[in-house]
Amino acid sequence: MLQDILAEKKSLFSDGVQTVLRGHENRRRSVSVVNGNLVNNVRVKSRGINARVSKNGINGFASIGEYDSLSADKVLKEATDNAFFLLKNTNYDEQKTLNYSGSYIKPHFEIVDNIQKRYIDLCMSIDSYIGKAFKNLHSRTVVYSEDSQDKIIYTSNANNGHVINPRCYLYVYLTVKNKEGIPLELFEVFGGSGNFDNYFTNLDYIYTKINSLYNHLMEKKEGVYAKAGYKDVILSGRMAGMLAHEAVGHTVEADLVLGGSVALKNLNKVVASPLISLTDFANTSFGEKTPIPIYMDDEGILAEDNVLIKDGILVGYMNNMETSMKFNMKPKGNARAWDFGDEPLIRMRNTAIHPGKNKLEDMISSIDDGYYLISSGNGQADLTGEFMFGVTMGYEIKNGKLGKAILDTTVSGVAFDMLKTVDMVSDRLEWESSGFCGKKQIIPVGLGGPDIKCKIMIGGR
Repeated sequence: MLQDILAEKKSLFSDGVQTVLRGHENRRRSVSVVNGNLVNNVRVKSRGINARVSKNGINGFASIGEYDSLSADKVLKEATDNAFFLLKNTNYDEQKTLNYSGSYIKPHFEIVDNIQKRYIDLCMSIDSYIGKAFKNLHSRTVVYSEDSQDKIIYTSNANNGHVINPRCYLYVYLTVKNKEGIPLELFEVFGGSGNFDNYFTNLDYIYTKINSLYNHLMEKKEGVYAKAGYKDVILSGRMAGMLAHEAVGHTVEADLVLGGSVALKNLNKVVASPLISLTDFANTSFGEKTPIPIYMDDEGILAEDNVLIKDGILVGYMNNMETSMKFNMKPKGNARAWDFGDEPLIRMRNTAIHPGKNKLEDMISSIDDGYYLISSGNGQADLTGEFMFGVTMGYEIKNGKLGKAILDTTVSGVAFDMLKTVDMVSDRLEWESSGFCGKKQIIPVGLGGPDIKCKIMIGGR
């Protein structure tokens, strides 16, 4: 854990400017086992200090890959010099300085750095189970991945604190060949925020879910191609979460709104069915801890839930301190940076559609000819809200009942148009948090939602 060598540096902050000084350490651990063979074994750590000095919307930034008192002095001076150099050579409007100070945030987690053998033994145990239980697989891959961010933050006009965000995941990939010899793959992820012992001391629940994953893969092996067209579908909570993040969330990040996203002209307008509400949650949601709990962002802003869509109406954007003044909105802790050399960007935290009141079985029984789409391997969207997602697991719905599994396909549409077709929302919530968002710099995010019934364009063979 980082030792606090930065508190005394607040006396060096220049008057009349906004200053953020951040000490930052990242750790990453990973192990990969393919068909019983160890193919990856990695331990990586980076550590440094950065400073950002801001005045009248002009930022000076500096960073260094060292963590000591002299390095803190150096980056503060360089960031200040950079800001005042730019001020001399830039036309700018005088801006007031906002004050959000008052709290010191203490760590909510700790980092437990295990020896690498524990990770290797876990992967080997899971691989051995799969190899013995399922003889007809084409291949199997087990990956353990762990990352953590440890930050000490001091600011001139916001809050201070020490925040730690560890997370760990186990990925299991199973591959089989169909009758045509084409490889088909499914995967499952285990883990979340916290450390190894929070998730991987008792493996029984993992074996149970691997058995279910294998059964889905065998059904997919005998699967059929979806029939292309504009169809009634049910998107699982995972799929709804990807939609919430990729096709809606990015369009309402204020820097991208200023860049011309579809949300620019839709604030306070209907963008979805009245059944749809969407929030970027900070650290709790619906009475439970979020997958990626954020308590303070990298500008020193205390994290609060950010309601984006309420009852189908777009009501807000995600902001940093700079854009919050442009849009006259309160910043709620969305400025986040991945590494010590990165400036904070406006990022999502835990973005999810709210659950509704319908039961999944009733949603399925309401469809005569459509699809239940469960998981996706990838997705992309642009600032118009137009999206295309891959579908790796799904089932036909025929006369209100689940039918055959379907082979890999795609769905596409425009988010704010598609969300207006939603007429049923399930009462259960699924979260996904094992990946990274890649907006200029990677960052851990959570995304989720309930099952939603809607109309969407689905691809065929």
